[in-house]
Amino acid sequence: MKLAILGTRGVPNNHGGFEQFAEYFSLYMANKGYDVSVFNSHTHPYQEKEWNGVKIIHKNDPEDKIGTAGQFFYDLNCINHCKSEHFDVILQLGYTSSSIWSKLLPKNSLIVTNMDGLEWKRSKYKKPVRRFLKFAESLAIKSSDFLVSDSIGIQDYIKKTYNKESKYIAYGADAFTTPNEVVLNTYYVKPYNYNMLIARLEPENNIESVLDGAVLANTKEIFLVVGKHDVNKFGAYLKNKYKEHPYIKFVGGIYNLDHLNNLRYFSKLYFHGHSVGGTNPSLLEAMASGALIVANDNVFNKSILKDNALYFKDEKDVCRIMDDAVLFEKYKKEFKNNNVKEIMLNFNWDLINSQYEEYLLSKLNSNA
Repeated sequence: MKLAILGTRGVPNNHGGFEQFAEYFSLYMANKGYDVSVFNSHTHPYQEKEWNGVKIIHKNDPEDKIGTAGQFFYDLNCINHCKSEHFDVILQLGYTSSSIWSKLLPKNSLIVTNMDGLEWKRSKYKKPVRRFLKFAESLAIKSSDFLVSDSIGIQDYIKKTYNKESKYIAYGADAFTTPNEVVLNTYYVKPYNYNMLIARLEPENNIESVLDGAVLANTKEIFLVVGKHDVNKFGAYLKNKYKEHPYIKFVGGIYNLDHLNNLRYFSKLYFHGHSVGGTNPSLLEAMASGALIVANDNVFNKSILKDNALYFKDEKDVCRIMDDAVLFEKYKKEFKNNNVKEIMLNFNWDLINSQYEEYLLSKLNSNA
């Protein structure tokens, strides 16, 4: 199989969930002997043409000059390259900025698309953009030979809305087994004496509800907000709103996985507010690190966490949970053990990667 992975800013990961998956899966496939290429933005800090056996194809990405619109041109450049070099399978991660070019995809390649979350539901977008995203979703459905859903909720949605089958394959994570308190010194926190969240600072991640709850709570422990706060208006708005509350600390993006794992492991409460579709990678990582998770009450989070988390709907729930002194001692060990076991059984990277490999091979062979 000659495989191309399209739709990310590139590997190694320094951005987000799809990039992380592309990193793990491309390395897995290269180690298995497949011919694997990943498209990288020309602005990606890694500038070599190969990474651990994975071919890197840099393409012009004007996002740094013209903003979000640049993603469309970047995807166009990647798709045009696919027309000049034959790939057996093109694995598209997401569809937002690539589906409008779907007619340009090569007819002699198998197109498999991971449908991501319900992008058109994201409240950060204005109504015209959300209408476009719904249209882009339908284009991706029609133009793909096969579809992958990263959650049962998305799989059900695609079946109900488009009467299309999709293969459920989640993201992966590695169980965290090497806690090291020394890492905490970098962030001026002490074990089990702080709360935290990790997210892109966007409205649908319910960050404002979580932080409003922290303000309402009588407990004023340090609250670490991990995520780039200087890349959009909402991030700047949040940082300004809570500037009078010194215990709420915006620490920016952190991409050192060992640091993130230790911060999650030693946190008192870990808040996961994501509400728009998909199996979020940061949720699996929180489970794998043994954090006591407080998640937004929605079908996507509940389908993964089941009964092994606390849930909130609004800032009042957050306040109540933060002020309940017995929850940590009551649930930490039980939820930790159950979540780590779930990761090891159903979400480990070897399993996820092998599921993708088997699925792509089966579809390639059936279309030979």
